[in-house]
Amino acid sequence: MKRGDIIAVAMQGDYGKPRPALVIQSDLLPDTDSVLICLITSKLRETLAHRLDLPANNQTGLREPSQIMTDKIMACPRTRCGLKIGQADKGTLQALAHLLMFVTGITEQIVPLKR
Repeated sequence: MKRGDIIAVAMQGDYGKPRPALVIQSDLLPDTDSVLICLITSKLRETLAHRLDLPANNQTGLREPSQIMTDKIMACPRTRCGLKIGQADKGTLQALAHLLMFVTGITEQIVPLKR
């Protein structure tokens, strides 16, 4: 499992139905018990600035146009991760990085270093 992989997951609770998710965790952390993911939905919403569109095609492995829900970042036990169904392209991963900084507030904390 690598960053950018689209996998099948089965989470517990409100998001418990089997669904696709995008691996967002760094490839430098391969031995953790869990992996950081963003859930993916096929219920498209036009007005949300924190959702990123994903096409349905052979590369993504998705059956219908979907969106990455950057507001649904979760640590998923590797035992609940299913097979890889696709891969996000480089442009999607770059856009995702910006949205994750926005959603997590990282950009609010960046202060220029004084020399």
